[in-house]
Amino acid sequence: MATTEIVTVSRRRKYQWPEAQLNFWLFIMIVASSVILGIFSYLTSVQNSLRLGVPWILSFMITASALMIIFIIIMLGLISQQQLLPGVVVLGSFILFVLWLTGLIQTSITLYGPSGAVNSYCGSRPNTQIINSQQTAVWLANSSLCADWRAAFAFEIVGTIFLLWMMVMAYQVNRDDFE
Repeated sequence: MATTEIVTVSRRRKYQWPEAQLNFWLFIMIVASSVILGIFSYLTSVQNSLRLGVPWILSFMITASALMIIFIIIMLGLISQQQLLPGVVVLGSFILFVLWLTGLIQTSITLYGPSGAVNSYCGSRPNTQIINSQQTAVWLANSSLCADWRAAFAFEIVGTIFLLWMMVMAYQVNRDDFE
């Protein structure tokens, strides 16, 4: 009696990621996420210390930037095992792109929007001729908060653009379009 043996051969496709671009993307996104996490955490603590309500955008961007850091850690783990799949990167980048774009839109409305926008309070100086140390401290705190909002807005723009770039790069890796 003859026996037949079935042998299956499976090949895993290896994706070639452009190392320089991927490392640059990872560095910029770690910096952007960390800066936004720090700024919005600080603004939340200021709101709490003044016993004011915390706007939803602060908690939202703290969560979005923390999710970005978690996504980067997962990506680094997959990179170390050489198992970074473009589909996973496209899906994660798209979800984070939507979160960051939402945060960017709300931050721009909060910063530059209609009545009561943060930017309308920036640059205001004490009205009196005599400037004392308390007025100087208020002015410094005000200008610091304005600079924080502007920095967060700038890093949100960078992060949103870089997430879009990562989706394009992952698509190109999937199609082997890199030379």
